[in-house]
Amino acid sequence: MSQSTSIPKKQERIRDHGYDNYMEIHKKVIKTLKFQDMILSQPNCMVSIHRLGALAGRQGFKKLEPGQFILKFPHVFEIYEHPVQRILYCRLTRKAHLQIQQENDALMAQLTDAVTRLRKLVMLSNTGRLRLEHVRIARKDFGLPDDFEFSVVLKHPQYFRLFDAKETRNKYIEIVDKDPDLSVCAIEREREREYRERGADAEDIRFSFIVNFPPGFKTGKYYKIAVWKWQRLPYWSPYEDISGYDMRSLEAQKRMEKRAVATIHELLSLTVEKKITLERIAHFRAAMDLPNKLKHFLLQHQGIFYISTRGNHGKLHTVFLREAYRKGELIEPNDLYLARRRLVELIMLSPRKARMDGEMTNYRRDRLRPEKGGVQDDYIDGHCERFGDTDNIRQRGKGKEDSDSDMDCDGDSYYTDEDDDCDDSLGVEDSHVTE
Repeated sequence: MSQSTSIPKKQERIRDHGYDNYMEIHKKVIKTLKFQDMILSQPNCMVSIHRLGALAGRQGFKKLEPGQFILKFPHVFEIYEHPVQRILYCRLTRKAHLQIQQENDALMAQLTDAVTRLRKLVMLSNTGRLRLEHVRIARKDFGLPDDFEFSVVLKHPQYFRLFDAKETRNKYIEIVDKDPDLSVCAIEREREREYRERGADAEDIRFSFIVNFPPGFKTGKYYKIAVWKWQRLPYWSPYEDISGYDMRSLEAQKRMEKRAVATIHELLSLTVEKKITLERIAHFRAAMDLPNKLKHFLLQHQGIFYISTRGNHGKLHTVFLREAYRKGELIEPNDLYLARRRLVELIMLSPRKARMDGEMTNYRRDRLRPEKGGVQDDYIDGHCERFGDTDNIRQRGKGKEDSDSDMDCDGDSYYTDEDDDCDDSLGVEDSHVTE
């Protein structure tokens, strides 16, 4: 038993297949995003298959893995023959470009909320400052743009101050003024809502958390009593300054352990998808007074958090907030989450449907094409069309309303029936690369 709480300290991790299946799909999303970044970084946003293999080799992929991977997702990647060089090229499909544009629009639309989330994130630290590099690594989890240092921090000097530490030469984000209205945790708002609905029957939830144990988790009589006592244990708020308290007593240690649970709960509540990797939580460990052994600490509270080890051979740990999910989906989705899920839909679409869409589109164009032999000039121009900035993508989406096909080319797809039997095991799990 733990010395400072009555909950057993060593707990066996119980798998929840709903979250693990979510991460199995997310592994494909991570690889897809890597290949998208490779393609978008090239001139005209297209790259030859030979060069794509060389770029993927630098990211840790095997020799034949890039070609096998992009063939599995024809709704995201399009392979075609260059009309001049007569070699195979790869580019993103129209639907993939529209998904990127939708995600960028959702990111810009919620920029005001992102400023609030960053303010609350910095306020969670015990010194009122966070290292800029740690925030940059987790920027996508908190819905921050890539240039958040300028568009969020420097653009709002009334909220943030950016400075260099003389002793470490690291940049830090410091909160200028702590707003008391932002010092309310998400769990506190949930308790208030529960109290308004239940009234006097909710007196016991003053310091409690929402607990949903995974299927198959054994809760004996004494464990239930331990959880009952822990739920009624008072604790300090994550936004409260505790520098003046004496931490030597047993009561203070109990409150600090429960405060750490509340801090991680609030940290997950600030994320867009209500999940974040354990490694990124560890970056804020010193600033937020979190325990050293985070994994073992979170396993004590499997009814509040879930740790999935799917990805990077079990070395990557993703922490979910259990109360925010139901049947593998976010209960209260936001626009940015829905835009990212659109990429998941493109990945999960059947390759046969992409081939059928291409055949139907080619049949329609053949009927509308004038009786003339050879290749059309506009067909050649379509191959060389630039996919540059977001303005070009927006104009392309408005100018060509062709929802039946992902491909602008007029030729046949290089995806055949034999590719359906392509080996699903890629040989290498997702490599965890620090952003």
